[in-house]
Amino acid sequence: PTPSRYQPDNSPRLTVRPMRKGKAGKWIRTGASWREITASYAYLLDDVDPVQRATLRALIASGPPDFAYTNTQAAPLVRFGPDLWYQLERAVEVGVELIGEHAGDVVELSPSRAAARIDLTADEAGDVTLSTSFTVDDEPVHLGDDGRSGLLGNPPHGFWTRDGGRLELTGFTAALHPTVARLATNDALTVPAPDVGELLDVYHPALARHAAVDSSDRSVTVTTSRFERIILLVERSALDAATLHWSARYRRGERTTDHPLHGAGGRRRDRAAEMAAVSELDLPTHLLAELVDLDGSPRDLTVSGPAIVTLLTEVLPWLEEKGEIGVEVVGNHPALREVTEDPHISLVVTDDQRPGNDWFDLDVQVSVEGQTVDFVRLFAALDRDDEALVLPSGTWLSLDRPEFVRLRELIVEARGLADPTGTGVARVNRFQASWWDELAGLGVVTEQSQRWAESIGRMAGLAAPEPVALPAGLRATLRPYQQEGLDWLAFLHRNRLGGILADDMGLGKTVQTLALCLHVLEDSPDARFLVVAPTSVVENWAHEAALFAPDLAVRTIKQTRARRGHPLEEEIDGATLVVTSFALFRIEFEAYARHDWRLLLLDEAQFVKNHQGKTYQCARRLDAATKIAITGTPLENTLMDLWSLLSITSPGLYPDPKRFNTTYRKPIESGDNPELLATLRRRIAPLLRRRTKDAVLTELPPKTEQTIEIELGARHARIYETQLQRQRQKVLGLVGDVQRNRFEILKSLTILRQLALDPGLVDEEHDGVGSAKLDRLLDDLTQVVAEGHRALVFSQFTRYLARVRTRLDAAGIAYSYLDGRTQRRGEAISRFKDGDTSVFVISLKAGGFGLNLTEADYCFVLDPWWNPATENQAVDRTHRIGQSNPVMVYRYVSTGTIEEKVMELKARKADLFTSVLDGEGALAGALSEDDIRGLLDLG
Repeated sequence: PTPSRYQPDNSPRLTVRPMRKGKAGKWIRTGASWREITASYAYLLDDVDPVQRATLRALIASGPPDFAYTNTQAAPLVRFGPDLWYQLERAVEVGVELIGEHAGDVVELSPSRAAARIDLTADEAGDVTLSTSFTVDDEPVHLGDDGRSGLLGNPPHGFWTRDGGRLELTGFTAALHPTVARLATNDALTVPAPDVGELLDVYHPALARHAAVDSSDRSVTVTTSRFERIILLVERSALDAATLHWSARYRRGERTTDHPLHGAGGRRRDRAAEMAAVSELDLPTHLLAELVDLDGSPRDLTVSGPAIVTLLTEVLPWLEEKGEIGVEVVGNHPALREVTEDPHISLVVTDDQRPGNDWFDLDVQVSVEGQTVDFVRLFAALDRDDEALVLPSGTWLSLDRPEFVRLRELIVEARGLADPTGTGVARVNRFQASWWDELAGLGVVTEQSQRWAESIGRMAGLAAPEPVALPAGLRATLRPYQQEGLDWLAFLHRNRLGGILADDMGLGKTVQTLALCLHVLEDSPDARFLVVAPTSVVENWAHEAALFAPDLAVRTIKQTRARRGHPLEEEIDGATLVVTSFALFRIEFEAYARHDWRLLLLDEAQFVKNHQGKTYQCARRLDAATKIAITGTPLENTLMDLWSLLSITSPGLYPDPKRFNTTYRKPIESGDNPELLATLRRRIAPLLRRRTKDAVLTELPPKTEQTIEIELGARHARIYETQLQRQRQKVLGLVGDVQRNRFEILKSLTILRQLALDPGLVDEEHDGVGSAKLDRLLDDLTQVVAEGHRALVFSQFTRYLARVRTRLDAAGIAYSYLDGRTQRRGEAISRFKDGDTSVFVISLKAGGFGLNLTEADYCFVLDPWWNPATENQAVDRTHRIGQSNPVMVYRYVSTGTIEEKVMELKARKADLFTSVLDGEGALAGALSEDDIRGLLDLG
């Protein structure tokens, strides 16, 4: 076995082995071994006292594991743990005798326990010697290296002494610490006089935790250090950087020792006093929040940048005045001084003069007290919303100034415009005139590109464009707001700009753009214009052009080349105005791209709101002098809808969708930064023209909207509730990833919406249940028609409209019908407009645009949808120019169903549209996870 490292190699080895008395009464080895004592061989010792056998078994079990079963020899005591002493005492108690190896040897087990003691003695030179001894019943015991004593265990938990044939075993009150054990087994340790202070301050507290420390001859005064106060050491490693170290200062006479406040270690410290001092601290966390941990205790940290100003000019003076903490500052750096003069901001715009390049580099230069401020650092500081900037001279500049507050706001916004340049705020584009105006207002423009100045000058004219004469070929009298629209459109074209004509539905956007085409032809007779619109509206453009601009040569493209049989060039030869659908434009884009288009007019431009779609990409790529998006709903779900249209018509305003999404959409729609809404409206105002019917058509008759609550029948309600619980459970497992599971989620929502109308739409076995909405509709239509009124009936579900038609047929009410599959669209419209039918049944999608049905003065919306723009487009087929009667709009809502939640969600989305385009208001996002949870009451 391996000897103890605290036992000299030449010292005796103490071992323990079992013996038994033979027939002659002598102690013999035969028939007694540790193996035979173990449980497996207990039958070999049947004549042995079972209590003694069990005690010896417990003794060897507390020793070396290999001796219990595989070794029959003596077990070294040095390899036993502290439990040895209990087991020996127990063995003696049950009658086991302790004998020595030789006859006459006496082995005794001391009934007392020993404790370690370290004695400090000083000589005349002041050197101190450390010697270790042990006390047993207050009597000292010294272990020597003469082979007559030694330690037991690793770490030692007892010792042995031999006096002639007498061997005594003594256990310690606790196992010795390794340091004390080394002192006990080596020569006395002498500490030179210069190091005695460190011995008493540092090592004495550690030794005292494991042994009694005193001076037997009183030559050394053994006193302990006492906690004095908390110290804050500030090491200034740089002009604008410092490291803070918190420590607990202890004093012993004139000598002080600092211990890390949060440091552990084997030093005796008065933790209670330290914690009491910490608890009494009133640290100025309002000045430097990082000073304390969550539990309120101070912590070490490195302070840099603007925080160094707060630390040196506010925190440290505050602490010194309070006097609770000792503050010590080290480091060869000057004290900081605040700049007293106002900073000077200058702007420089440069231009690389590349043809067709709309981008200009903007450089911002700042100086103060004759020092040039590095703008890269200033830019980063403002971007981080820092409160101060330390200059190389040792002065510091407060960034909490009005000019910097505004500059900071513009820099943050610039992240939504384009990538920043190397030293300036950003690259600017001619579309960003309002942003430039606000930035220029902060300083002096010292140098400016001539081309940039001209671009800004032209953009300034958008606020009040010069009036243009009414084109000679226009067969219409424009209302004042329509004339203003023409002036604005003409200005855009004249300056090669684009924009969004977003007038409310029914205000004559088509006639304004036709007037623009005629205006352009007066100066450029060879100009050609391309209109891209929904399929259902293509013919309407031809009809409107023939009515208001009969001199225009119009061609409508309604088939692919394969069906036409000839290329696009032949089809549009001689045409001035070419009208096609979004689908055909996408399919034959390369053919359209080969022609020179003066105007690209995107009617119902919300069709290209998906900036990842192919149709959007085609509209973006087509080369046209001016691109105009025509839509009453430039924003349907999120602000990204609006971005898509702006990126087509004014591509330099917000070039990066990701930046726009981060800078504008998320903060505005979440409500986290509503003030950005005013900024966004200010930026897009020059490039978006919107007038509402209420504002410009004061003569338009009133529109009254009413929600009609429909209560489901008892059987219908039970079916709905059963399916609701089923769909809730399904959606609950999908709603965590809305984007991936959008199709399945919408499928579940659609099932519930159809169930709210008629359970037969979901399961044919419920056809006989009926629909309370159809019953109410027939009652209302019967009365409306009898009173001589005309009505439009809208639903998103054509299968439900089929049931409407069945009921109308049964009631003998004449009607027209239109959905996306109707072949003779014009015939259905004419029958209603000519008065052959009193009711027009229309699918919401097919009837949302391209129709002028002012003959109707009642609208019935059978199933509400959470996109209010879709409904408004449909309703405004009748509430528009030409309507002379008050319009009544009835929305049927099944109580206790998803339709009630849809109405709430629709109201929030209407607020989003209104707040961005028409005024201030509350905001809400697209169909998000929270929206879906709200629709299904998922919590």
